[in-house]
Amino acid sequence: MTSVPAAKTCAGCGRTIEWRKKWARDWDDVRWCSAACRRRGASDQDVDLERRILAMLAGRARTSTICPSDVARDVSADDWRPLMEPVRRAARRLVDRGEVEITQGGSVVDPSTAKGPIRIRLPR
Repeated sequence: MTSVPAAKTCAGCGRTIEWRKKWARDWDDVRWCSAACRRRGASDQDVDLERRILAMLAGRARTSTICPSDVARDVSADDWRPLMEPVRRAARRLVDRGEVEITQGGSVVDPSTAKGPIRIRLPR
């Protein structure tokens, strides 16, 4: 019996990609969780949002957290709501690299399954 390969993280949205039998031959090449993520890719804006998250956390106390809306408002004070999901995607990618943690109610949560308000903090 063959073992199931470890899960991966989508290069676009940062969500977990679970192994599927149909990917058995090319699992090493799988980078995206969906066709939508493959089309969207990772843009310069995505890299900028990751940088802003880290800069905002660096400017606060080591134990502080930030809300994705803080970063979105920093980018566009008047039209920040459309940036909420891109900021959450950027945070999920940073979690995968071990640079931040996502919390709810003070506890670290799996960013792929977190629903509702989240906070972003540096790893403890």
